Amino acid sequence: MATVLNGSFASPAANANYAIPGLGPNGAGLASYIFCGMNIWSLMATLLVSLIVYDQISYILQKGSIAGPNWKIPFVGPFFDSINPKMDKYKAQWASGELSCVSVFHKFVVIASTRDMARKVFNSPSFVRPCVVDVAIKLLRPQSWVFLDGKAHVDYRKGLNGLFTRQALEVYLPGQEEVYDKYFDMFVELSQEIHKGKPFPYMPMFRELMCAVSCRTFVGHYMSDSAVKKVADDYYKITAALDLVNFPWILPFTRPWYGKKAADMVIDLFAQCAAKAKVRMAAGGEISCIMDGWIKSMQDSEKYRQKIAKGLPVDPSEKPPHMLRDFSDFEISLTILTFLFASQDATSSAATWLFQLMADRPEILDKVREENMAVRNGDRDARFTMDMLENMPYTRAVVKETLRYRPPVIMVPYLVKKSFPVTDTYTAPKGSMIIPCCYPALHDPEVYPQPDSFDPDRWITGTAEAASKNWLVFGTGPHYCLGQTYATMNLMAMIGKASLQLNWDHHITPLSEEIKVFATIFPQASVLLHRMLLRSSICRSNYTLQDDCPLVFSYRSQ
Repeated sequence: MATVLNGSFASPAANANYAIPGLGPNGAGLASYIFCGMNIWSLMATLLVSLIVYDQISYILQKGSIAGPNWKIPFVGPFFDSINPKMDKYKAQWASGELSCVSVFHKFVVIASTRDMARKVFNSPSFVRPCVVDVAIKLLRPQSWVFLDGKAHVDYRKGLNGLFTRQALEVYLPGQEEVYDKYFDMFVELSQEIHKGKPFPYMPMFRELMCAVSCRTFVGHYMSDSAVKKVADDYYKITAALDLVNFPWILPFTRPWYGKKAADMVIDLFAQCAAKAKVRMAAGGEISCIMDGWIKSMQDSEKYRQKIAKGLPVDPSEKPPHMLRDFSDFEISLTILTFLFASQDATSSAATWLFQLMADRPEILDKVREENMAVRNGDRDARFTMDMLENMPYTRAVVKETLRYRPPVIMVPYLVKKSFPVTDTYTAPKGSMIIPCCYPALHDPEVYPQPDSFDPDRWITGTAEAASKNWLVFGTGPHYCLGQTYATMNLMAMIGKASLQLNWDHHITPLSEEIKVFATIFPQASVLLHRMLLRSSICRSNYTLQDDCPLVFSYRSQ
């Protein structure tokens, strides 16, 4: 039987007369035809897998050869670790290599752990600029001087340098001592009258004390005591907002949202202070705070410019050391906020550790007392002077060792402005964050023998003073801390005065020497306790005793 072949057969796809249902003659509806068998969940799953793959490939390419996880937790990375950071995890990260990395949300982060790597970042302004964390720029405002580069940054800094000279620092001492008098009385009242001699966690009170000292130093009496208390209480919200490292948005009723509201309040208060200071200084008022000194320099510069513009004879001695432009109330306010931002958590940490360490090491406290009584010629009520503070080598050694042993700043985030060749084999990508770390350099056993021991004598009879490259407490490079001398002198004044006026005992717990990371580092405690205490009236709430530096204060007899 012969086989019949259909020579006219053509496949439907090749047959122009064959129509796919819903597909027009010009191919309209092709996409819908292709996806007609794919539901919305399939599309979403495909998109999710694609994004995960992209996220992983992006991380691997940016990581290159440096230490870090082989894979990233999709999208969020170690974000949840940043909500409750642990010092042990930081130490493990630093130990993993001189450069290591993580990736959180959209941000790739390079950690520079060694002294030399940290110093290279600090000293590379052409490649990096300070950025703190993402939300900090929103709180402090992007136009703040600390985030500026080049001439814009220099214009600010040249006028601010003169506010931290020896002569200027002496002007601020009376206001600082006034605050210490008030709060030391409050400490004794809390211990003896309110808590009846029972230990009470004083870390929140140290935060309030240091905020009050900073406000008096920065804006004098232009801010009322009640406003200072409001700033001290609400500043906690700014710190808590920064605890959410790398959270990319400010969402309503989150910590960054409350932090932004608190920052706006502080900016408004400081702007009001600036307006008052301009009026007072124009009327011939004397300098009593940092804001006064800065505004007087602006006004002196403007007077000089006007004389020159009018063609009046001007003696060369009338020219100010630095010719400053007139900064607006808002610009002044933002700058003062950065001073508070730089000092508040750092000095609160240092004060907490100082009082705790001195209580636990009475032989060291006795030496501090002896030295402070000697420089006052036996009069424990003698007021601060710079001569006095400059002749207290042991008290200075105690403060420096506290700052080394428990450094308030353990790392400083920078933004990479352009591809940064950190080493011969690794380049940090543009837009990433790079973080020079200070803690490892300050605990280097080759430079500081037995680095985990508290030993002030290493600054007197040892070689610690010679290790200037490891002393990264205040950073280095063009963005080093302007207030490093002020901060050291302020802590010396505080602990020196306290040693003569007060006795205090520390209720030691298993958590006393453990470290809690909360913007800076504190003795281990519950953040929930911090929040409850700061919302209370002079910390009078009932609480379950945890660590948080529980102390008992009393007056010291003559």
